[in-house]
Amino acid sequence: MALTDASLSEDGLAVTGAQGRILLIACGALAREILDLKAANGWTHLDLTCLPAKLHLYPDKITASVTEAVAKHRDAYEDIFVVYADCGTGGLLQTACQEMGVQMVAGPHCYSFFEGNERFAQQSESEITTFYLTDFLVRQFEAFILKPMGLDRHPELRDMYFGNYEKLVYQAQTDDPLLTEKARAAADTLGLAFERRFTGYGDLETTLERL
Repeated sequence: MALTDASLSEDGLAVTGAQGRILLIACGALAREILDLKAANGWTHLDLTCLPAKLHLYPDKITASVTEAVAKHRDAYEDIFVVYADCGTGGLLQTACQEMGVQMVAGPHCYSFFEGNERFAQQSESEITTFYLTDFLVRQFEAFILKPMGLDRHPELRDMYFGNYEKLVYQAQTDDPLLTEKARAAADTLGLAFERRFTGYGDLETTLERL
């Protein structure tokens, strides 16, 4: 199934020989949001290829994976834009993008740019005990949080992981009552107070608009 009007290679990456187009190399956790923005705004000049969302569990692998993807596709595109924030790479991804001459999304992580980087920075100190979920993480709560942490098998580990957290904030990109209920259930599972914030696409949308 094609992500855009480009075809897909066997490894799931978008392939095109067309010039005058921009390739988005994105985290798989943002695929649905980017496709929704493309469709809503008619951004037909943007093609999309996604790296596995599970790289967020191994941030030390993100920079190398993005570098490889840029090298693979840069000759086929007029420009490439990396749809990752720092995402736990400790500045390594930004350094690599600068060396390759490609731009990336500003901010420390997707929680920040969905909220809006400026707003997130202003409230970060007061929310140091807050755990965040996005639409993607609500859908994949079990696969990306419960199972990797072993909480599905050992719920008694909850206090070790989340004992210092007080609140779960669901940053909603869409108005979906079912996702809201799943997010509320996730907060209950982790023993945290629940808050829903409709952020929409935040700085992700304004950043892609500039392309």
